[in-house]
Amino acid sequence: MSALADLRVLDLTQVLAGPYCTMLLADMGADVVKVERPGGDLIRANPPYVDDAESEAYGGYFQSVNRGKRSLELDLRTDADREAFLSLVERADVVVENFKAGTMEKFGCGYETLKEHNPQLIYSSIRGFGDPRTGETDRQGQPSFDLIAQALGGVMEITGQEDGPPTKVGPGVGDIFTAALNAVGILAAVHHRERTDEGQYVDTAMYDCMVSLAERSVYQYSCDGVSPTRQGNSHPTLFPYDAFEASDGYVVIAAFSDGHWATLCEAVDRPDLAADYPDAASRLANRDSLRAEIADWTRDHESAEILERLDGRVPAAPVQNTADIFADPHVHDRGMLADVSQPGADEPMTIAGSPIKMSETMPQPRGRAPLLDEHREELLGEETVDSGREVAESDD
Repeated sequence: MSALADLRVLDLTQVLAGPYCTMLLADMGADVVKVERPGGDLIRANPPYVDDAESEAYGGYFQSVNRGKRSLELDLRTDADREAFLSLVERADVVVENFKAGTMEKFGCGYETLKEHNPQLIYSSIRGFGDPRTGETDRQGQPSFDLIAQALGGVMEITGQEDGPPTKVGPGVGDIFTAALNAVGILAAVHHRERTDEGQYVDTAMYDCMVSLAERSVYQYSCDGVSPTRQGNSHPTLFPYDAFEASDGYVVIAAFSDGHWATLCEAVDRPDLAADYPDAASRLANRDSLRAEIADWTRDHESAEILERLDGRVPAAPVQNTADIFADPHVHDRGMLADVSQPGADEPMTIAGSPIKMSETMPQPRGRAPLLDEHREELLGEETVDSGREVAESDD
């Protein structure tokens, strides 16, 4: 039995943040019912595809974060579909949505209404700027995406080269980090309900989560009153902790402790540097010249040789691309690449596995993503509905 096998989640989310949150729950065994807007999740048709976009049911974006879920297409603007949804709410543990604040109320399905149908319900929302129930602000109701959250939350300001512009972090951390924290909040609410029989509202805002992600900037500004900014791959208080160019690519070296530093200087054949700069303060004060010394050495050596010289005594690694990751035995041994069937294609699609490992109830992708409305009959039985479909506006 999986860890969350007794948990049913009604997932009204789309695009990335919400689906990633419920994907984490599905990987841990929750029965996640993806209640889709008319026409389905906006990203069903997003590329890439295994072979042919015309024959495949959906693209990699949708497959990756909706694996192991069941699908039901409903238009909550219609009475019949709303009643069908409310019947599911009565038997659900969790509802998750990422509409703009007030959208569910327009459908007649706001938290207070759903709570009347199921007093123990845990209702969770993911929005750009949170919900008024947990802290009202003048930004609520504004649209938000990962880029907006990274910009507002200070992540872009501290990302990039010193002489370059503010830079977005590659992965959608505004979505994914918010999603992970939302899943934590949901599971905390489940635990609270087990002790008290009380449901509650869980709310995570993308802006809030980016402030939390950039926590180092908060305490730095509190201490010295200076807004942190970009400094490439280096660290504001640790050195050396940076990326260095090798003759065949890049490596990262994190030799910030005195012991690591001495070992690095030995590997570089520069024991004088260890003697002249024996502590963190002296290394930080002379970081530019010391970085140049290390960079001169790394540029003359291949990545494998650099790592062999450091021999596990100093934290270091090559900067890998995705092809390198696919070829890394560690990634396969840890189950971080999972093959799932791709409807309409002869070959499976490879998606990222679950990073959460448990000794007794191991999380894992539980099959492919669903076809649109694939599970209507088993979810509603004789209560199937077929009504006009309209589009609801999502916040993510």
